[in-house]
Amino acid sequence: MAQRITIDPLTRIEGHLRIDVEVAGGKVVNAWSSTQMWRGIEVILKGRDPRDAWAFTQRICGVCTTVHAIASVRAVENALGMEIPLNAQYVRNIILCAHGIHDHMVHFYHLSALDWVDIISALKADPKKTAELAQTISDWEGNSVTYFKSIKEKLQKFVERGQIGPFTNGYWGHPQMKLPPEVNLLAVAHYLTALDYQFNADKVVAILGGKNPHIQTVIVGGVGLAINPDNEATLNMERLDYIRELLLRVKEYTQKVYLNDVIAIGCLYKDWFKIGRGVTNYLAVPDLPLDTKGTKFDLPGGTIFNGDLSTYHPIKSFNDPYFRDNITETVAHSWYKDTGPRHPWQGETIPNYTDFDPNGKYSWAKAPRFKGEPMQVGPLAQVLMGIASKHEPTMKWVNYAIEKAKTLGVNLTVNDLHSTMGRHLARAIRAAVLADLALKHLDLLEKNIAKGDLEIWNEVKFPRREIKGFGFHEAPRGTLSHWVVIERGKIKNYQCVVPSTWNVSPRDEKGKKGPYEASLIDNPIVDPEKPLEVLRTIHSFDPCIACAVHVLDSKGKEIKRVKVL
Repeated sequence: MAQRITIDPLTRIEGHLRIDVEVAGGKVVNAWSSTQMWRGIEVILKGRDPRDAWAFTQRICGVCTTVHAIASVRAVENALGMEIPLNAQYVRNIILCAHGIHDHMVHFYHLSALDWVDIISALKADPKKTAELAQTISDWEGNSVTYFKSIKEKLQKFVERGQIGPFTNGYWGHPQMKLPPEVNLLAVAHYLTALDYQFNADKVVAILGGKNPHIQTVIVGGVGLAINPDNEATLNMERLDYIRELLLRVKEYTQKVYLNDVIAIGCLYKDWFKIGRGVTNYLAVPDLPLDTKGTKFDLPGGTIFNGDLSTYHPIKSFNDPYFRDNITETVAHSWYKDTGPRHPWQGETIPNYTDFDPNGKYSWAKAPRFKGEPMQVGPLAQVLMGIASKHEPTMKWVNYAIEKAKTLGVNLTVNDLHSTMGRHLARAIRAAVLADLALKHLDLLEKNIAKGDLEIWNEVKFPRREIKGFGFHEAPRGTLSHWVVIERGKIKNYQCVVPSTWNVSPRDEKGKKGPYEASLIDNPIVDPEKPLEVLRTIHSFDPCIACAVHVLDSKGKEIKRVKVL
């Protein structure tokens, strides 16, 4: 018999998301994804100086601040046809790499791992066996018996005092929680250690960005960060050496612990490489520019349709017409006064709330489309672009993951990445790639400074005529783009097409589901009282919105409401 269940909230960070699903025969048969909060930044920006937009757009999110700053300044620079000094490109790239690693690490350990890890089960673990297991997976020096014993003792005290804080509402003992106690203890230990290592990445962002989370140095024309190797008040060699030390720590933890933990847990939940496939059209943009014009990059971008890597079409520059001309947003099922679909430069943001109607309008999110198709964005999309383009840094860590999985008795293929667990593995692979590239770009920065080049900014001048620009960035959650129309030096129109909008998008005018909606179809639900499986698939996208999930019967009646961690 069909049941309806409400899960509220679903995500573990900010925002408001509601997901309705219909369940029959223990599987999801239909789904609706609905964001429950209007953003409105686009309206606030009208009439303002384009050079100030980066400061406002960072406030779209309290987590993804850096990414909006970079997309915003790139949009204005694109409108002006500007080139950016190499030093500024490298500084920006290091910031973006560090931010990306921090974000990926936090997502797995602190926002998603608890969908897979039973922390109460960890109390049954033998610390010696946990250490032996950890040492077979990685040679990281922190995996000692003493460390795991101390974590178990700390966890025991928390549980005995009833002070397990954010873990209180977890689905402990759920039949889908299948990890042995020793693996659960390993994951809990690394959950705590990751708090320190992600902070090292954040320090890099703060040093180069002026502060964190709302960075101050990424500005239109370059960076507001003076460089002088011999001046204590500027970015000098002492600070660069400290940044290198921080990045080396983060690299070690990312590649020896984070990636290996995801591989190990993925192998123990190998059936989840067959669940949550959904939309297999992918979009990623190139990033980490290597020149002043934005025509050469260290990360590939492009499109792939129907999961077929042979359809790979690269995006080659910051001004590529293939990206510029093929994006539209529709509001057929969104709470706005518009018909659409519209290109972002012609986009409107006129709110018109009419309550939730599964057959009509049911979300504040618009529905972005590329060439008329829904696209999945995120680390999986970029890793697939890397495989399709034979990107050496990506292939290095994809092959590592496949070989490591073999040692654990699981044969993975690229096709397995189109899944709930595949998204987690792709994110960890991307973090490993970023860890390498962060240090590469630090080397490039130091070499360029050694040549005597200290340039950080080019002057900005606005014409009186109307100009248009777009800027993109491959953010931790996927493709982010800002679109600006400028007239007489003021913002005439501004639209943000963000990663979570691509993935959370409601149906379009043709009835095509967005990635969240499509990925939930056929997801199992073993226990309707604790629909953990729904959380697993939605969390694998790393949604940056708080959400509610509704499981509906055929008549749409609510049967039970369940609060979850």
